[in-house]
Amino acid sequence: MATRRHILLLAAAFVSLLALEAVEGLEEGPRGRRLLVLLDDLAVRSSHSAFFGSLQARGFDLEFRLADDPKLSLHRYGQYLYDGLVLFAPSTPRFGGSVDQNAVLEFIDAGLDMILAADSSASDLIRGIATECGVDFDEDPEAMVIDHINYAAMDVEGDHTLIVGDDLIQSDVILGSKKIEAPVLFRGIGHTANPSNSLVLKVLSASPSAYSANPKTKLSLPPSLTGSAISLVSVMQARNNARVLLSGSLDLFSNRFLKSGVQKAGSKTRYERAGNEQFVTETSKWVFHERGHLKAVNVKHHKVGETNEPGMYRINDDLEYSVEIYEWSGTSWKPYVADDVQLQFFMMSPYVLKTMSNDNKGLYSTSFKVPDVYGVFQFKVEYQRLGYTGLSFTKQIPVRPYRHNEYERFITSAYPYYTASFSTMCAFFIFSLVYLYHK
Repeated sequence: MATRRHILLLAAAFVSLLALEAVEGLEEGPRGRRLLVLLDDLAVRSSHSAFFGSLQARGFDLEFRLADDPKLSLHRYGQYLYDGLVLFAPSTPRFGGSVDQNAVLEFIDAGLDMILAADSSASDLIRGIATECGVDFDEDPEAMVIDHINYAAMDVEGDHTLIVGDDLIQSDVILGSKKIEAPVLFRGIGHTANPSNSLVLKVLSASPSAYSANPKTKLSLPPSLTGSAISLVSVMQARNNARVLLSGSLDLFSNRFLKSGVQKAGSKTRYERAGNEQFVTETSKWVFHERGHLKAVNVKHHKVGETNEPGMYRINDDLEYSVEIYEWSGTSWKPYVADDVQLQFFMMSPYVLKTMSNDNKGLYSTSFKVPDVYGVFQFKVEYQRLGYTGLSFTKQIPVRPYRHNEYERFITSAYPYYTASFSTMCAFFIFSLVYLYHK
C-alpha cells in the first residue's frame, strides 16, 4: 500500500513539474543569454565596465577572452557555445584558436547576433568583417570623423574629432520609446552603408558639416566621405533575423563617454550626461532581441461555421484564417498590435490578398471566399517592418472543383436554354399534328 502511495506521489510531482515547465516555457525569451566578449586588451574590461555591467544586470552571462587566445572557439561538436558576440578588439590582426573571419560570418549566418566596435586602429580583419556585413569604413587608415561645427565644447582647442551626434534614426523599436534628449559623444572613424544592401540601417549619422580625413595633415584633395552620408553607427538585420551593430568608435561604449557631461560648441545648453548610456543600452537591447522580436503561433484555418481544419477546400467555399502574433518585451511575450499584417492565398501569384483585423490581444483573423480556381494553394504571411524580426510562414492546401453530384440540378442562368428546348419540342409536336390531320 505504501509503495502504491509513493508511486502516486511521484506521478503527481512529475505532472506538476511538466506543468511548471510548460508555464515557464511560455515566458521563455527568443534568445539565449551567453555572450562572448573579445578584447585586444584586458584593460578594456575596466574602461568599459559600465556597458558590460548593464548587460550583466539584464541577465547576460559574459565571458571575457583576449581576441588572440589560442584556445578560442565559437562552437564545439557542431553546437555554438555562445548566443552573441561582442567584438571590442579593433586592432587585432587575427583571432586565436579556430576563429577567423569566416567563423564570425558563419556565426551570423547561423542566426546569432554581434556588436562590433572599431576605431582609427581598425585592422584589415575588422574592416573585412564589417564589409561583409554591408558597411565600408573609410579606406584611409589614418582618417577620423571631423566636424568643425558640431563638436564637443571640451574639444575647443583640439582637432575637433570629439563630435556630438544627434541625427538618430526615428524608430522606437530600435532606440526605445523614451527619446534620447542629450547628444551622443563620438570619436572614431566613419563608414558608409552599401547602397545595394537593403538590410543595413543608419542609426546615428554625422551632421552635414562633418567629413572624414586625417586630422594630423592638411587636406590636399576633397575628402571622399562628407556630410550626412557618413554613418557613425549602423545596424544590420539579416534575412535569418540575426542582428549586427557596427560602430566606428570603441570610445562610444566607454565609461568616460557614458558618464561624461556634454555641451555642443556654441550652445548654452549643457547636459549632465551625454546620450551615450541610453543610446548603447537601447541599441544593445535591440541587437540581442530584447525588443522587436515577433513570433507567430496557433495558425488556423477552417470553413465558416466549423472549427476543424479540413484536408482540402472546394471552390467557392467560405473560410476563416487566424494567427496569433506576440512581441517579446524583454521579460515576457506581449500581444503585438498592428494594422498592416496581410494574408495571401497564393498559387503562382496571389489570388486573394487580405489585410487581417486584430482584437488588440494578438489575434489576427480574416475571412474570404475560395477562388473559382482549383489547384494547390498556400496560405502565406510575409511580414516585414522596420526594426522587427520578419515573419514568414505558409500552409499548403489543395482546392478541388465540384463533384458531379454537387452541381445544382437546375442552373438559373440556363433557364433560357431550358425554355428554348421545351418550346422547340412543343412547336415540333404542334407542327406534326397540323401536318398529319389538316391536309
